[in-house]
Amino acid sequence: MLSVSAFRRVVRASAIYDVLMTAAFATPWTFLLLREQLSSFNVSLGGAPLPLFVPFHLLISSLLGSVVMVWSALRIVDPQPRFGRYDAAARYLFSTWMAWALLVTGQPVLWLFIVPELVWGLAQSLPLRRSEGGEKGTRANRC
Repeated sequence: MLSVSAFRRVVRASAIYDVLMTAAFATPWTFLLLREQLSSFNVSLGGAPLPLFVPFHLLISSLLGSVVMVWSALRIVDPQPRFGRYDAAARYLFSTWMAWALLVTGQPVLWLFIVPELVWGLAQSLPLRRSEGGEKGTRANRC
């Protein structure tokens, strides 16, 4: 069980992780640079080169990156436990789709994303310790 203050630190840390892992997805130009690195890494893990992205693929990756960056900024500035719970749900969904892609493509680079998503999801699913007064804290801290 985590205290509310410890849980808030977990929520903020997961958001900082997201900024570090997702910033390059936020623009088509930065994603193209990242794609080359991911493709090389995937090949070094025994996978195939990643497919080329056309403008539509770049649009989707940039939309995803932009939304994650804004969501991360909110959790850094205001790491409410309920935001952590929503983030955990999103991470489980992301992990599900990445696991599906892994099954379909066999691309080992996906493990680089699946494992941390599951770990952060689990961390933000941990139960909260009740406050010393026996109540669960303020409304903003409820999950």
